[in-house]
Amino acid sequence: MTATTSAGIRFHHGSLVTSAGAVHTTPLGYDRDSVPIGARLPLAASDELVHRLSECGVIEVSFEGKLGDTLLALSGVRAALDWLRLRSVRVAVRAVGPYKKLITRAGLVTRPQATPSSGQRAVIGDRFGIETHGAEAAVSLVFDPAAPPCWSSDDRAYPDLPARHYLALERRLGIRLPSSAPFVPSLATGPNEFVEELRSAGWLSSLTIAAITATSWPERKDYTAQRYIELAEHIAEARQTQTRLLLIGGNPAGGIHVTAQAPRRHVRVLRLDGVPADHLADLFSRCHLVVGNDTGLTHLAAMTRSQNGGCPPVVTLYARHSHSKWRTGLPHHHAVATDLSDRMHQGDLCPVRDSIAPDTVIHMDAFPPAALSRLCLDLLNGTR
Repeated sequence: MTATTSAGIRFHHGSLVTSAGAVHTTPLGYDRDSVPIGARLPLAASDELVHRLSECGVIEVSFEGKLGDTLLALSGVRAALDWLRLRSVRVAVRAVGPYKKLITRAGLVTRPQATPSSGQRAVIGDRFGIETHGAEAAVSLVFDPAAPPCWSSDDRAYPDLPARHYLALERRLGIRLPSSAPFVPSLATGPNEFVEELRSAGWLSSLTIAAITATSWPERKDYTAQRYIELAEHIAEARQTQTRLLLIGGNPAGGIHVTAQAPRRHVRVLRLDGVPADHLADLFSRCHLVVGNDTGLTHLAAMTRSQNGGCPPVVTLYARHSHSKWRTGLPHHHAVATDLSDRMHQGDLCPVRDSIAPDTVIHMDAFPPAALSRLCLDLLNGTR
């Protein structure tokens, strides 16, 4: 579902399937739905990559760059492991680097059923991770967010970055892999002492909204705490219920800082700065709604699932970048986008990579809290 609000911004439902004819795509070269799992593709595989990966007994997953790029690239790791399982290649998979706990939550760390046939090592990650851990590896797989195009097959486009990574590696390995959209793995959650402290203090006892204020580009992507508070007030007034707003900041190097702000009529506000992503994964799954800018913690929120399999709706705000590429592809992960973001989506463009300056200055004030609250209320009420 795509809908235009009175404010001129567009809502894109996470379950919406994009037609290949509506966006700029690169054909996969085969009708994916008609190829059986495990069958060879009608494309030449990369023989050298196939040979070297088949000979490895250890896979190291090493990401050192941005959190968001890392999370959206985990589908590529999933593709490599799916291929190894289809080939009955036994490997030990271990995660290294700052994101090893999150990678373990994604179910991508395994031990072989038997002793690996080879001591050769493959490293999968981003450029920074390969530079750190790729020395003397038999093969390295680099997942660069700028590399894979928007693929299409059988009149369906695959615009989200997890789909791009997964299908790009499927083509290189030459075998129809088992996963289908959404390709991104989920992150398991569980009991957490920090989250339990918040619950005991009453911060998870009623309608709870998590709002992401952390961003690596604050001058362009900071929606601001004040706008989030206005958003929560609109939602609380409409539902006539007490609401808890958790403002999630960054800067984990400075330690965890928890600060309660003066309560509003229907909203209590708690600032959480410096909380590690591993703790936030357990917190997001306990919320009723997550709203954030296009940043790693928002992707993290979309990928988390509670122990019973549930997940809150996640709404990401896109002012300049493509709303379809920089999303997880999960059905509960929605987008609210400007006209510029829609044009970046349609042409598979990037305002930074392609040096596209907007006609006017576009910031996060393009999303009025009142208009955004109506979209969020529909999601909370199950009517959108």
